[in-house]
Amino acid sequence: MLASFPLFAAAAPAGGWPALLTALVVCATLVALLVGQRGPDMAMIGGVVVLLAAGILTPEEALKGMANEGMITVAALFVVAAAVERTGALATVVDRVLGRPATLASAQLRTMVGPAFVSAFMNNTPVVALMVPAIRDWAKKHRFSVSKLLMPMNAAVVLGGLCTLIGTSTNIVVSGLVKGKTGAPLGMFQITPLGVPLLLAGMVYLVFASRTLLKDRRPAMSVGDDPREYTLEMVVEEGSPLAGRTIEEAGLRGLEGLFLMEIDRGGHFLAPVAPTERLEDGDRLVFVGIVESVVELQKLRGLRPATDQLFTLDGPRSERTLIEVVVSNSCPLVGRSIRDARFRSSYDAVVIAVGRNGERLRMKTGDIVLQPGDTLLLEAAPGFVDRQRSNRDFYLVSEVSDSRPPRHDRAALALIVLVTMVAAATLELVPMVAAALVAAAVVVATRCLTSDEARDAIEWESLLLIAASFGLARAMEKTGLAEMVAGATIDVAGRHPYALLAAVYLVTMVFTELMSNNAAAVLTFPIAWKTAEDLGVNPMPFVMAVTVAASCGFATPMGYQTNLMIYGPGGYKFSDYLRFGGPLNILVMILTVILAPLLWPF
Repeated sequence: MLASFPLFAAAAPAGGWPALLTALVVCATLVALLVGQRGPDMAMIGGVVVLLAAGILTPEEALKGMANEGMITVAALFVVAAAVERTGALATVVDRVLGRPATLASAQLRTMVGPAFVSAFMNNTPVVALMVPAIRDWAKKHRFSVSKLLMPMNAAVVLGGLCTLIGTSTNIVVSGLVKGKTGAPLGMFQITPLGVPLLLAGMVYLVFASRTLLKDRRPAMSVGDDPREYTLEMVVEEGSPLAGRTIEEAGLRGLEGLFLMEIDRGGHFLAPVAPTERLEDGDRLVFVGIVESVVELQKLRGLRPATDQLFTLDGPRSERTLIEVVVSNSCPLVGRSIRDARFRSSYDAVVIAVGRNGERLRMKTGDIVLQPGDTLLLEAAPGFVDRQRSNRDFYLVSEVSDSRPPRHDRAALALIVLVTMVAAATLELVPMVAAALVAAAVVVATRCLTSDEARDAIEWESLLLIAASFGLARAMEKTGLAEMVAGATIDVAGRHPYALLAAVYLVTMVFTELMSNNAAAVLTFPIAWKTAEDLGVNPMPFVMAVTVAASCGFATPMGYQTNLMIYGPGGYKFSDYLRFGGPLNILVMILTVILAPLLWPF
């Protein structure tokens, strides 16, 4: 129908009303993101839809982002990261590398230094994709706000990518553009003298500025406010990696809302339990805690529920999930102990913990006599909820989210797939998208995670944001809006080399915040090169300004695709990027404008 109107009939010409409308749509989209009344993906998609309806974008251009290589790569990396997390492989490595920091600043440094170093030698996207779930779980375990860690980590990874030629795809794109002008590409470490100072200065900013500029985005109700408190018993398995480690070293004192009440060691009870007490094979640990802490406890390798309920469930534990049920007064098992009631044979589930109005039940799980109103934490197959939802034996039946124990037997396989993927992409044996897709297929095929878990692992909101951002970027290029903004900014700067260098950086940075980083680099590179030629100066400071600015977009979620990957997991708002990332943008810009001419004189 739109084609019947002249306004919508043909592709829009450059300049004029298309550029004006595109500018208005971009501004309106940014305002919608800042206000946050709608989901960020819906705000971005809404902007693209308006441009599509106006005829500025063709359907192919509006939807091209859905098939973009970067978006598909990110989707596949979500699956690979979920597999590494699901098998517990990365959590083990992260726990050992990051340790147990005493302060937030220490935690931030530990989560920044390693990823920043790695990002210098491999693409930023897989680094962030792998670190997000690992840091999220590690932060929860050590009682740090994940919102205080993910954004600094992401910024450090981006800055780390500036330290070598292969650190980001943008560096390689600019190197190719330089080769087209001079016949010689940038060297592997040519950008390093500039990248390292930027990384160090950036990390100092990230640690100190996060105290005041980065908000704690924890939910309004913390896990410590959960009124349901369970008593459960866990046993240290034979050959457990926890054996020989102290309670502190094993991380059994770091779970919020969990208290180790006593240890039963061959009939000898240790209570209270000192943090220096060393665990032994066969120890039975009695905990009191909330359901979130019980879930984390279930994921520790070498611990299993000590149910002693005569029967055990068939199949691997990794295929089960935790279910909460509330015992009704009509349940036939009321008045009988869990062991005598043969709960497993009656309901095909095992009771691993019992909650009773906050009361601490000082007895083994199997000896607890059931009462109406008791809340039971069960280990069962996922089909339990559907089978028992209408059962009058229970007032309530609900599945605990993210409660399946890790597939520890697949941990080595998941790490092998991960390392192979990274090596293949880094050595350029195959494109990153191919390496990521093959790795995702392998982890699903080898059951490191199921197909349902793979679908659930993908952050669809982030992918839609990435896809829609390509549409807005294309409209800015097509209508000439980007070129108009660049030209106006350069004209204002006059003919002073430092002023022009700052103007080139500023234009590139603004484009990076509104479109893909590679598009920003490609768009501003010829402007920067021509500006240097007109002034008769060395173009390398301008080239480096474009390279840095095209990667360092910290002030919006769209500034870099890894910014979008932390948006949901960190619980961030658009204003967080602007408030915390904006000053970092300015800091990096000032340092680049000062250092680049010193390293590559005009």
